[in-house]
Amino acid sequence: MQRETLTVRADEVRFASDDEGVFTGYASIFGEPDSYGDTIRPGAFRKALSTRAATGGPPMFWNHDPSQPIGVWTELVEDSRGLKVTGRLITETRAGAEALALLKAGAVNGLSIGFRARKSERGAKGGRVLTDIDLVEISLVSLPAASNARVTSVRHDRQPAGTAAFVQAVRRAAASLKG
Repeated sequence: MQRETLTVRADEVRFASDDEGVFTGYASIFGEPDSYGDTIRPGAFRKALSTRAATGGPPMFWNHDPSQPIGVWTELVEDSRGLKVTGRLITETRAGAEALALLKAGAVNGLSIGFRARKSERGAKGGRVLTDIDLVEISLVSLPAASNARVTSVRHDRQPAGTAAFVQAVRRAAASLKG
């Protein structure tokens, strides 16, 4: 009977995900009047996105509160539907961890933009039609002004029950094999 030896370093066993707290969604939807009567046209974010690309993305706040940053935006793109965003919650902070818990539970899923209108016109129903927007910040919110501005997916580390014990056992076995 021939034996084979498997060498595994204990520090090589990893089950954590780099996607912890990453989420995507739409911070703004084109053509949809918000609760203030504002409607955003395609292309309204073009200048803001090119400016922000050079200076860094807008901050991510909890409910538009600048004293509560909760993460960073990693991608902002205008597509045919609206302003599509990808962000990462900073789960090492209490506020970021709480925001992730609320997202995972489905208790919160709204997104909202803080902006200054650079160019607008009056719409048929009296509201503003925004054609050029200075994007100041994007927030994870409980109640978005634009009803369809929502988080569409949340990635997080979901380890099945017993995984932690299994990882510890593998690490102990690897350490004992190491000698």
